[in-house]
Amino acid sequence: MGAVYGKLVDEQTRCIHYRSPLDVVAIKFKCCDRYYACYFCHQELESHPPARWTREEFGRPAILCGVCRTELSIEQYLSCGFVCPSCGMAFNPGCAHHYHLYFDL
Repeated sequence: MGAVYGKLVDEQTRCIHYRSPLDVVAIKFKCCDRYYACYFCHQELESHPPARWTREEFGRPAILCGVCRTELSIEQYLSCGFVCPSCGMAFNPGCAHHYHLYFDL
């Protein structure tokens, strides 16, 4: 698996902005095809605006579990109940408040 970009990203994809034990998800940004730890990291490190994934693209792998490094499709991520289907690690349910930044819902 490639790099996860961001500010002060640890081995489980936590960054300077989100550091709780549950903040272990990185998102591939459609606009640059790079995994970032969060939206704010993308804003701070890129010179272009983010592009949201459309519903037609929800089958594409664009979510990375920072614990087991499994890539999930957007559809898998949105329906997993905030638990990685591969390793069972809990994801931060607060991320749902930011879906509108990443996904065209």
